[in-house]
Amino acid sequence: MNLHDPFTLAMIALVALSLMGLPIGLTMIMASIIYLGLSGQDMSTAAEQVLNGLNGSYVLLAVPLFIFSAGLMNAGSLTDRLLRFCNLLVGRFRGGLGHVNVVQSVIFAGMSGSAIADAAGSGKVQIDMMTKNGAYPASYAAALTAVTAVIGPIIPPSIPMVLYALVADASIGFLFLGGVIPGLLMALAQMGINSWMAHRHDFPISERVPLREFPRLTLEAFPALLMPVILLGGIYGGVMTPTEAAAVAAAYAYLIAAVFYRSLTWRQTYTAVVESARSTAAIGMLIAGALAFNYVITSENIPVTVRGLLAGWEMSKWEFLLVVNVILLVLGCLLEGSTILLVVVPVLVPTAQALGVDMVHFGVVVVVNIMIGLITPPYGLLLFIVAKISEQPLAAVVRDTIPFMLAMIAALMLITYVPELVLWLPRLMGYQG
Repeated sequence: MNLHDPFTLAMIALVALSLMGLPIGLTMIMASIIYLGLSGQDMSTAAEQVLNGLNGSYVLLAVPLFIFSAGLMNAGSLTDRLLRFCNLLVGRFRGGLGHVNVVQSVIFAGMSGSAIADAAGSGKVQIDMMTKNGAYPASYAAALTAVTAVIGPIIPPSIPMVLYALVADASIGFLFLGGVIPGLLMALAQMGINSWMAHRHDFPISERVPLREFPRLTLEAFPALLMPVILLGGIYGGVMTPTEAAAVAAAYAYLIAAVFYRSLTWRQTYTAVVESARSTAAIGMLIAGALAFNYVITSENIPVTVRGLLAGWEMSKWEFLLVVNVILLVLGCLLEGSTILLVVVPVLVPTAQALGVDMVHFGVVVVVNIMIGLITPPYGLLLFIVAKISEQPLAAVVRDTIPFMLAMIAALMLITYVPELVLWLPRLMGYQG
């Protein structure tokens, strides 16, 4: 290791500043400035890269809009109505409240695009519902809430897929379509584990909702259920772009919460705006840092070096995908998902393209990996969120998460090696990849 090399010193600065607790976005910007200064380049290049990247990426507008729509849905009464509707559908089976948790997350996934929004918004309601009268252990309810939230960014819309489209120059519309079947496959895997656990531990059968309640509960939930139809219908009908669809999602969420359900106050709206702005600022800083640091990586020809190294191993694309899965699952234990998407994935994309890996298939595999990382210790963010909400020890939540995690990794392998699970819907809608 050459300690006088600008790139080496920049990497040392990156690690040191991260260990000191500096936000990763600022850390990457500082490391980039250090690299530019030591290599004799104009340090304003870092700002130039950030501005060019942000101003030239219209698609990034979708991120704050999807965050805002999720905030509005959580502030209104949409979650409660969806839970009652899901209970009507699957609550009558053994382990039914666990199935309700999964189905609610599938429906919510079609509205928010964020795992954190799902867990933080409806997580407490779901956990309280499952633990009422001691029906389910609190740690199990928390673990299930964490793993079901993972579905959020896999089924469209999806904020991580927007970020992947930014770094891989892939079609957001086809990425969204590619996530539908894998997301449903994840949900089936989770319901299978929940059913097995319910029979093993003799979880109770919920009181059945009378079928005569079906029309009323369906009508109450119908406006919320209509959102995914409007979004996907608008995108694939050619009426709007994914970014415009995000704006429609926010407007529609406000309309049904404030006007139709009359459950959104001005104070709640203000809170949703403020929280969305904070989340957007955090993601924006991360993107800015990644744009600056990716210039450093490109200047050092790291993607070309990695591609040459992997080519020297003479791997097939299937072996490459296996290596990528292992790398991303390990990194998911240590790094935040957006950091992996914006810094690590751009290094892997050229090799994937050279080996003939479809970019939509690769994108869905990457996003599923990163979502599993949200529930892997020691830094699985969803684990910390649900442990705090449920007031359960983190170790207990992790223990109850393991069976679900293994099932989801099995589903990931299926998605990786049966590309048609990802590509069937996009090709049905005209994708030529």
